[in-house]
Amino acid sequence: MGLLDILLGRTKPVAPDLDRLFALPSAAITLEAAAGFTPAGVGAVCFATVEGAAFEQTHREIQELLDADADRSGNPVELTQDGYGYSWLISRRPPEQLPELVNDLHAVNTSLEANGFGPSCCAH
Repeated sequence: MGLLDILLGRTKPVAPDLDRLFALPSAAITLEAAAGFTPAGVGAVCFATVEGAAFEQTHREIQELLDADADRSGNPVELTQDGYGYSWLISRRPPEQLPELVNDLHAVNTSLEANGFGPSCCAH
């Protein structure tokens, strides 16, 4: 970050730490024991839709990866778009399959990041 960025109040975006997703299954156990919260079994990756062949190829690879897993597990992955131009890949699994859901989300984020689309995505 340069002096001009500091003077104008610009900040550098924080790099995503995708490995933090793997803490969710143990946190879910703690939350269930302490507060009675249970996992909903739904997770999503939101990303800005980008035009171009490279993004389309990445999107196809992600969909094939998750569809292949859905065929084995019986849990389909849904792709939707919201009114703001963002795409959402939504994975649904039984609540007791939280580690597998986390793996789905991590795989999508990793694939987007590996293909140069990392700053435009985030897991929910």
